[in-house]
Amino acid sequence: MKPANFTDLNYSFGIQAENFESTALNFTKEEYLNYTVSCVAPDKQDIILEVAAGTCACGRSFAPLAHTVVCLDATLPMLTVGKDKADSSHMNNMIFIKGYGEELPFLNENFDIVFSRLAFHHFTDTNTVFSEMVRVLRPGGKLVLIDMEAAAEELRNTEDEIETLRDPSHVKNLSMSEMLGLFAMHNLTVEKCEKTEMKQNLNSWLALTKTPEQIQAEITERMKNDMRNKEKTGFFPYMEDNEICFNQRWTLIIGRKK
Repeated sequence: MKPANFTDLNYSFGIQAENFESTALNFTKEEYLNYTVSCVAPDKQDIILEVAAGTCACGRSFAPLAHTVVCLDATLPMLTVGKDKADSSHMNNMIFIKGYGEELPFLNENFDIVFSRLAFHHFTDTNTVFSEMVRVLRPGGKLVLIDMEAAAEELRNTEDEIETLRDPSHVKNLSMSEMLGLFAMHNLTVEKCEKTEMKQNLNSWLALTKTPEQIQAEITERMKNDMRNKEKTGFFPYMEDNEICFNQRWTLIIGRKK
């Protein structure tokens, strides 16, 4: 079942694939990837699934410590980057599959760890994707969700509007309570829940998606107005080294299937 926004996803991440792991951004920051792995603590016998894996940066971090890592994504250019990087590092225990989180092509209770990183804000039906992740997870297995937390309620719509202007495949950021609600709905025991602020540079953030110049200018002006204490954006931008920056709020939740 293709996601409702598949066309936007395929176009946007086809553009982003080449530079998604750029050091100018923090989407694949090694320190945080390593921290994630240490929190999840995979076993050498674990079979792991990464849903909406993108360039598989997180999956590649897990691979040396697991039996098998399966990376699934809807966009071939992103998977291709991930596979090329895995091959160059001789990671022979990784499998790359084109597929959709809304309908995972796996049997029930097939994986020891299932995780998704920085993807849920792109899903039009988060309940279905989460249910599929739970379905393929073995009893006693860990489900890991990492995504950007929504701004406070009064700024959520504005924040999502700007996100969608920059990247039309964006749907909406979930609040921490909404993320935890998914775990509760599926009777998963939450073992860890925490938030980390990750700095992003506005110009690099806009360049990654090759956002049209007119829209870049509009977003930049809205950020400047925010810093002038005019209309708030939900991004809380600030100046650093003469450039506009903002901090994304990454939430990490680890749950266990009973």
